Amino acid sequence: MVDSPHASEPRVSETADVIVVGAGPAGSAAAYHLARHGRDVLLLEKSEFPREKVCGDGLTPRAVHHLIRMGVDTEGPGWHRTRGVRYCSHGVRVEIDFQENARYPGYGLSRSRHDFDEILARRAAEAGARLRTGTHVTEPVLDRAGRVRGVAAKAGDEMVRFEAPLLIAADGGSARLALALGVERLPRRPVATAIRRYHRSAGGHDDPYFTIWGDIDARPGGPPLPGYGWIFPMGDGRVNVGLGLIHGAPAGRADTRRVLDQWLPHTPPEWGLAGPDSADGPVRGAALPMGFNRLPHYTRGLLLAGDSGGMVNPWSGEGIAYAMEAGELAAEVAVTALARPGGASRERALQRYPREIHRRLGRYYQLGNLWAALLSRPSFTSLLSRRIVTSPAAMRHLTRLIANTTDDGRELSDRLINALVRAVPARVPRQR
Repeated sequence: MVDSPHASEPRVSETADVIVVGAGPAGSAAAYHLARHGRDVLLLEKSEFPREKVCGDGLTPRAVHHLIRMGVDTEGPGWHRTRGVRYCSHGVRVEIDFQENARYPGYGLSRSRHDFDEILARRAAEAGARLRTGTHVTEPVLDRAGRVRGVAAKAGDEMVRFEAPLLIAADGGSARLALALGVERLPRRPVATAIRRYHRSAGGHDDPYFTIWGDIDARPGGPPLPGYGWIFPMGDGRVNVGLGLIHGAPAGRADTRRVLDQWLPHTPPEWGLAGPDSADGPVRGAALPMGFNRLPHYTRGLLLAGDSGGMVNPWSGEGIAYAMEAGELAAEVAVTALARPGGASRERALQRYPREIHRRLGRYYQLGNLWAALLSRPSFTSLLSRRIVTSPAAMRHLTRLIANTTDDGRELSDRLINALVRAVPARVPRQR
């Protein structure tokens, strides 16, 4: 929508320094850190809380780090602590504990997304953000130069406008705002699909490990599928059971619900997942926008954070940690930019956002995109499931790479992984 003086335009409801669209992890983190810096921030969410979200519900040490930065209390009811990852493949189990370092804690967490997002949104509100739920943003409002100056939204039965000089799009994989400004998905980046279902499990709900299954196949004796299965303990009598599969190979087009049902009888009998009555709710699925599959991450006053910018980790399918990290960075850049007068000076400050996201994650995601492409090859998935996943030595290193929790300290593993990532040629993202 281009700004005009016509009387038919929706009325201006509220103004702010920054509008954040979407109260998921990216949006709530951005709103929290903006409010903590004293900025007037409006956080708009189309749903009412609590709400469902397709997710594995597992939080790595990297995600825990960002929860700590938001002051979230993770010691109370509803949080389940895990010490590491258990890998299962071809009858072999390998347990790898998370390693603490100066930056990241040595544990992960589980929490249902049913109320996880609300916890983060309420933290943003407590910090001073104005949270508006039930507000469905329909399009950006642009000035005559084509820069964003707000959004149009439907609140109840009324069409309204919200105005701000900066807009952070954290509106998920639909990326409605990015598309409205011509920021398209890059077709050659990896695409994955995840499905999950909750199961009651007296024997597995309080397990101290996230469990990853590496030898999921579409048919008995067939090649492993390009992805993995998971069983994440929830600590409340349930486990989150799911599959994450990469598209691009014939095996990747399997009937995922059928594969899920075929796999469950091979899980530990004491967990009770194969019985007909263990399921606790329906199977739900969602696409995973991975590997920076939407660029650029900044254009004309709009910053993309989380799934809207394709920020899911292509190594693991993890999105929460990177959404929160991008949200905090977007807030930091916005605060700096708003301290400058509008025009070229402010624009220079805003251009730091895509450069810094790329500096932090660009090489790592490029390497991860290659990893995802290799998973689409049956010969590689067979080698991975039979030789690598079953090796404790290999998985100690690979877990740190996949979880992206290396430090610059004295650990040889960290130094090797960091050197590998730095060796990837840098590709500067396109600017607009």
